[in-house]
Amino acid sequence: MDILTLLVVVPVLTVIALLFTKDLKQSRFITMIGSIVQLGMAINLLFAYFRERAVNASIMLFTRDLTWFESLNIHYSIGVDGISVALIILTSVVVLAGVFISWKIDDLPKEFFVTLVILSAGVYGVFISVDLFTLFVFYEIAVIPMYLLIGIWGSGPREYAAMKLTLMLMGASALLLIGILGIYFNSNADGGALTFNILEIGKVNIPIEAQKLFFPFTFIGFAVIGAFFPFHTWSPDGHASAPTAVSMLHAGVLMKLGGYGVFRVAMFLLPEGAKHWSNFFLVLAVIGVVYGAFAAIKQTDLKYINAYSSVSHLGMVLVALLMMNKTAWNGAILQSLSHGFMTALFFALIGMIYGRTHTRDATKMGGLLKTLPFISMIYVIAGLASLGLPGMSGFVAEMNIFAGAFQHPDLFHRIISILTVSAIVVTAVYILRVVGMMLMGPITDSHFEHLPKDTWYERAGIYLLMIPIVGIGMLPLWLSNMIMSSLDPFIQRLL
Repeated sequence: MDILTLLVVVPVLTVIALLFTKDLKQSRFITMIGSIVQLGMAINLLFAYFRERAVNASIMLFTRDLTWFESLNIHYSIGVDGISVALIILTSVVVLAGVFISWKIDDLPKEFFVTLVILSAGVYGVFISVDLFTLFVFYEIAVIPMYLLIGIWGSGPREYAAMKLTLMLMGASALLLIGILGIYFNSNADGGALTFNILEIGKVNIPIEAQKLFFPFTFIGFAVIGAFFPFHTWSPDGHASAPTAVSMLHAGVLMKLGGYGVFRVAMFLLPEGAKHWSNFFLVLAVIGVVYGAFAAIKQTDLKYINAYSSVSHLGMVLVALLMMNKTAWNGAILQSLSHGFMTALFFALIGMIYGRTHTRDATKMGGLLKTLPFISMIYVIAGLASLGLPGMSGFVAEMNIFAGAFQHPDLFHRIISILTVSAIVVTAVYILRVVGMMLMGPITDSHFEHLPKDTWYERAGIYLLMIPIVGIGMLPLWLSNMIMSSLDPFIQRLL
């Protein structure tokens, strides 16, 4: 079996093994072992990619093609480039960290882990798919489990949050399906057969009018899951009600499908449509960047703060993609990775704090640095990464985005660039505000004086997420070069 298919098969085998477990301990260890195997395969894929890329200049490596439905020319077509490999690494790390953070879950643990693993299988499938139909199927496999994970294991108004999330994402999927079918039925514009294969469609000159018509459907269909303004409202409610590990996977991995799909499908296959619509969507994206940052300032619930922060940070990804140059695109992918590790770490820490203090209201906490020194220290480090401190992954990503944005000399793009940069200042305000209220000062509640210390499995999850944040910040070139080498086909489509 090929190296990419195993990324989907191992989660399936993990689910089958979980179905035969009888107690919580077995469920934990089977899920942990399956997740460790996934991480090992992702690391192996990274090294295999470097070896293969040294001798193979193809757009996609490790390709495989099997016919599913011959009459519609639907294939199980898979392959990866540097962008896919980087996002697969992100997924494997966040999934394993989420398992450690969920170690003590006791409400239907087997069912919880089964649903979590199914979600991860869908995400892996999206990142390896080269066929649009196959990609859409895996995309739905990744999205649908969120309803169960929030509706069953969530807290607060979980039914409302789960239903709102599902309706918004299913509506976006309907638009996406229209966009995909529009691409499919125009894929024979040069006289060939209709196809869903992304690489084959990339060689076809789809009529410009068709590109202008179907680009908004495809862009919005993917961008909604990336918290695109004004369709972002499902995200804060979904995060607030989701259990910790689900918030980690949701913000850390699932929301990355939005930017990935916009880049891989909408912009690659419909480049003239992207040029035509870019200014309109740029305005909406930068509103999301600024709005998300200011909305985070007004929140006191830690999950809502991180959720609105995600709206802002992922808005930067869309701004960078719509700038349509190599430097900005490199920053967009790096920002997706940085935000994935960073926001998963934030949600893990918030879950640990809530599990001990039984509150997420920052105004009701104080002096946690004295009682929870390790967790508090990591929270500060994550905050510094969020506001782009040099030496952290956020700095590398945002500098590429801003450098790419300022390559446009016209007034419109300069205003967009300045507004995007200003969001960093606002980010510093809400991060330092929360740190000051929650971690500094006197202890506000006598119950906070003797809180349980962090456990081995919590530390394991924290270290898994911290290492990439610092590693990318200190040694970014290997990752940046891997991504940049995969951007040339996209640049050529825009020329």
